[in-house]
Amino acid sequence: MPRLSGKIALITGGGTGIGRACALAFAREGAKVAVAGRRKEPLEAVAREIEAFGANALVVECDVVNRTAVQGGIAAVVRHFAGLDILVNNAGAIVVGSVEETSDEDWSRVIETNLTGTFLVSRAAIPALRQSGGGSIVNIGSYLGIAGRRQRAAYCAAKAGVAGLTRAMALDHAPDKIRVNCICPAMIETEMATQSLSKAPDPEVARKQRIAEIPLGRLGKPEDVAFMAVYLASDESSWVTGVSLPLDGGQTAY
Repeated sequence: MPRLSGKIALITGGGTGIGRACALAFAREGAKVAVAGRRKEPLEAVAREIEAFGANALVVECDVVNRTAVQGGIAAVVRHFAGLDILVNNAGAIVVGSVEETSDEDWSRVIETNLTGTFLVSRAAIPALRQSGGGSIVNIGSYLGIAGRRQRAAYCAAKAGVAGLTRAMALDHAPDKIRVNCICPAMIETEMATQSLSKAPDPEVARKQRIAEIPLGRLGKPEDVAFMAVYLASDESSWVTGVSLPLDGGQTAY
């Protein structure tokens, strides 16, 4: 039997990269999947991929920092699928720079998208998860939430906040049988990573330097994150909550 058979999942930032990989993996494991994001076109493309192999999909246009849109999005999922069992908080943003180099606007954007968005979507989803008898929240953090890196001041702060929020929610909602965990990837080959590398003087040299930092000798793939997300969403991890798991090819082992 598929590992997520009969489950209903919502994935934010579901149109590209890690979100898309999670959506497809969840659907293959038997889940009904709602993909949420600001851009309708990539969401619809993912929904078509899901439906092509006979699974159920729903597109939810939603900006995770818009409280009204978040509440409406959760309501739409519950109304369409008659419940909610799994939430993947994947929507994110990054800016390169030290504290001195980070503008107020960039700081606010990175904190709001990564941390406040996770808070808002989780807060809106918890009543539906409780109504379903419990469930799983999987936050997509970063290894930079548990380690530092030059030129990533706002991003490190935001992802460290996600790790802390994960622990707090896990304790608060354990009595509701809602598990909350955080995946902390190193650099994953996504559109956001490509954009970050493109700002280096020589993007190809920067890419090779990043790979050289990873003991397993490669960047991560979106599917690497999706495999772990499936585990944390499934009953196989029924005694796992409140943890931030590095997924980094060994980078934080130094």
